[in-house]
Amino acid sequence: MVDLLPEQTCCWQATEEIARNHFLKAGFHEIRTPLIEVTDLFARGIGEATDVVGKEMYSFLDKGDRSCTLRPEGTASVVRAVLQNGLLNKGPQRLWYGGPMFRYERPQAGRQRQFHQIGVEYIGAGNARSDAEVISLAWRLLYELGLDNLVLELNTLGSSEDREVYKSKLVSWLEAHVEEIDEESRNRVNTNPLRILDTKNTQTQAILKKAPSLMDSISDESRQRFVEVQELLEALEIPFKLNPRLVRGLDYYNHTAFEITSSQLGAQGTVCGGGRYDGLIEQLGGPPTPSIGWAIGMERLMLLLGMYAEINPKGNAGRLKKSVSPDLYLINRGLKADKFALLLAHKLRAEGLIVELDNSGASFGKQFKRADRSGSFWALIIGDEEVAQNKVKLKSMKTSSPQQDQNNSEHLYDLTDIRGLINQINHKDSTNL
Repeated sequence: MVDLLPEQTCCWQATEEIARNHFLKAGFHEIRTPLIEVTDLFARGIGEATDVVGKEMYSFLDKGDRSCTLRPEGTASVVRAVLQNGLLNKGPQRLWYGGPMFRYERPQAGRQRQFHQIGVEYIGAGNARSDAEVISLAWRLLYELGLDNLVLELNTLGSSEDREVYKSKLVSWLEAHVEEIDEESRNRVNTNPLRILDTKNTQTQAILKKAPSLMDSISDESRQRFVEVQELLEALEIPFKLNPRLVRGLDYYNHTAFEITSSQLGAQGTVCGGGRYDGLIEQLGGPPTPSIGWAIGMERLMLLLGMYAEINPKGNAGRLKKSVSPDLYLINRGLKADKFALLLAHKLRAEGLIVELDNSGASFGKQFKRADRSGSFWALIIGDEEVAQNKVKLKSMKTSSPQQDQNNSEHLYDLTDIRGLINQINHKDSTNL
């Protein structure tokens, strides 16, 4: 678990703001759920046979001897909130969430035990068009953040009936080749066989090339639905490649599964993962309800944005990495100037300006150095002499030449014309001083 320092949070906040506006334009609304849920929610919602539930959850007994868990993912909590609050009675729900999740797993680049996700859940939508809309929402968001050279991988898991047919064929084949696959995959043969298709073990991957294909078990109806999803993505001009090994190992997943990956992240290349989960709400006690969603891991996204920012500092990703500089750095020194500067800072902030007030009482020279480090375009200088005259000295910190610095970058402003001062600060043009 790591701290996010101010130089990092500026990029996080800018990314979250873009995501928030992106979702709003698509009619998706934010939902916030507790960090702690009853353990049974995830045991039923994720599956007791999964590594997440079996090995990775932070679970404990509270003072009422109830088993509680720090949420390891967002979907189960969102579904629980939708059911508990009767939101399905209001029709399909377009929801998004963001925040920390917790898993006890080996930390590595882009993966911590406390990690963060942004995700969407479209609950109550069952047609192929909703699949394409949700996928495009993720793809366009990443594009808007400045990422390109990403790959959308796409697969269909068919209906629940298709999956059962395939699972039976796959288990029979795996049992005949059990000695050839890795130990982790052997442990999944009778608990979660579809997850074996997603193994990262290269030896098992080679053996699985001879395994039965999921597409051979897909019904004509499911196959046609998948064709429609592809046609809609083509119409949206979103490139994709088919990956028959892309699966979701839980029984409530069906039809469309997808991932957006980047080759720049190495083994942890998945930036966004999602799929259709028509069986989950019924599994958690609600009515049969078609649903689809995805999640983006923020830590991996930040790693990727950092790489893109280094390549192109002036691109969208590069601009996200820049911290917000104050509009004005307020330099002040003197007994009367101290109070006067505080009052003026308060007034200018109320007008919408970002004002950093120097409280050091240091020499003007030292305060000017701090003003320069702050990145502010302007410095406002107040001494006791300026207070007596009810004036302030405005100085540009972004002059382009010594001559401009000498002649144009500094000017006295009468505070009876504070609107003129504010207009000049907002204009950010020292040639008009």
